[in-house]
Amino acid sequence: MDAHGGLDRWHSFNSVRATIVSGGQLFIRKGMPQDPTPREMTVSLHVQQASLAPFGAPDQRTRFTADRVAIEKLDGTVVAERRDPRSSFAGHALATPWDPLQRAYFNGYALWIYLTSPFALAMPGFVVEDIEPWQEGKESWRGLRATFPAAIASHSTTQEFYFGDDGLLRRHDYRVDVAGGFAAAQYVDQIQESAGIKFPTRRRAYMRDDQGRPMLDAEMVFIDISNIRLD
Repeated sequence: MDAHGGLDRWHSFNSVRATIVSGGQLFIRKGMPQDPTPREMTVSLHVQQASLAPFGAPDQRTRFTADRVAIEKLDGTVVAERRDPRSSFAGHALATPWDPLQRAYFNGYALWIYLTSPFALAMPGFVVEDIEPWQEGKESWRGLRATFPAAIASHSTTQEFYFGDDGLLRRHDYRVDVAGGFAAAQYVDQIQESAGIKFPTRRRAYMRDDQGRPMLDAEMVFIDISNIRLD
């Protein structure tokens, strides 16, 4: 956390906004291919809340919390909503189509943890332990396993984070429970600094094999992040 800007500095902000461009095989398999339009993502830093605009139409945005997801007009008029959105994924496999609210839920929780890591791991309820390092070429990346509290929506209850000798995040592993539980390895790089906090701005998530190696021909999600602003 010190390498990423320090927990004290992190606590001096309430939210982060960023421009994102995303896509990948996952959304195609879910029947919701992503266009290259840049979108504005806003996440709260100390509670799990997020919003993305535009979504579905130029005058619409999402509203995400762990127990509710909604699509609304920019004036706040609700277009569609779902309580307990996680339950809607019961029985899903990798090829099971998503509806727009499921896509909005996935986007909300995923970008929340991406934009708040590693600082979110210091929030109440998280349990973190050292694990074996990951050998990436000639580099050895320190490994941490995080157990997420039940109140935080995310890919899976346990996830692994790997850090370079400089203390900066290099890789994030998890299982995508809302898509059949496939194992993913997400590589992060192109660190940029905003208001003293360092963020990876390039994320590439691949399926991983039984040895933890990324399957580079199976790029499931890509995310490019820019124009990061802390409020």
